[in-house]
Amino acid sequence: MLNLFKLSLLAAVLSLAAAPVRAQVAVAYALEDHTTGYILESYKGDQKRPIASLTKIATAKIVLDWAQRTNTDLSQQIVVPVQAMGPGLTSAIGLQPNDLASYRDLLYAALLQSDNIAASTLAFYVGSALRAQGGPDLRDLTAIDAFVTQMNALARELGMEHTLFVNPHGLEPPRGLQPYSTAFDLGKLTIYAMRDAAFRFYVSQRERKVALTRNGQTLQYLLRNTNELVGSAGVDGVKTGTTAKAGNCIILSSQHDPEIKQQGATTLVTPRRVNVIVLGAADRFGAASQLLARAWSLYDQWAAAGRPEAQPSPR
Repeated sequence: MLNLFKLSLLAAVLSLAAAPVRAQVAVAYALEDHTTGYILESYKGDQKRPIASLTKIATAKIVLDWAQRTNTDLSQQIVVPVQAMGPGLTSAIGLQPNDLASYRDLLYAALLQSDNIAASTLAFYVGSALRAQGGPDLRDLTAIDAFVTQMNALARELGMEHTLFVNPHGLEPPRGLQPYSTAFDLGKLTIYAMRDAAFRFYVSQRERKVALTRNGQTLQYLLRNTNELVGSAGVDGVKTGTTAKAGNCIILSSQHDPEIKQQGATTLVTPRRVNVIVLGAADRFGAASQLLARAWSLYDQWAAAGRPEAQPSPR
């Protein structure tokens, strides 16, 4: 009887030691296998929350999808419109109305340094094109609102049932509809975005030189990725975000060497990538690093068990 009690006590202690101190790590998080979307672990993964500049993942993907569909050259330069300006909007590279910059450099500015005016400029031009090609419902909207409509259409397509985008940059407006998503929904968006080689390349860069033209003069800037974990522990993306309401947020994607098995004459190659979605962390990089290590530990256990498809209950 005593031995049985000791074994039960040991199991309980090990269980507590293995579990992260979730409430201290973040308000909500989700750890997922990138290939299947299997949830390795979560905490309040279905809780609706503001997501700040994580919004720009959807913004960039809408732009890249549109450019591919229309065969648009991303080196093409566009003029920063006055419509891209707004209260509280900041620009990491100091964008001003009538500046010239390429789609590509604006994407880098939006993804690496969360440039809000870059995101709004992209939304204005792509939204203008979408509005011109769309039905009456789109033509009655402003260009940026047409773009946001496309963002929400993408969310529905991906099964992001608890997500609402209200602008291309992620700042919460002072009044009206407020943006929100969940860790689970952002996991779906991350899988979709990181399957795009072009998107992966953008968010994997630690630094990037970009240029703009102002009054005939070329100005160059060195962007530094706000995601400090890129380049370590297999991390090659994805995005940070911060507002007072959202707190400190981050999404990581990390890749390890594929699993290779030989079955007779057949070689089976299984990609190994995990995504970590962290919302409302006091220390997002510390929390993300801790959760990434846990994600890989849980992934290895799951893979060793034969990768069962049944989802664990959200925790």
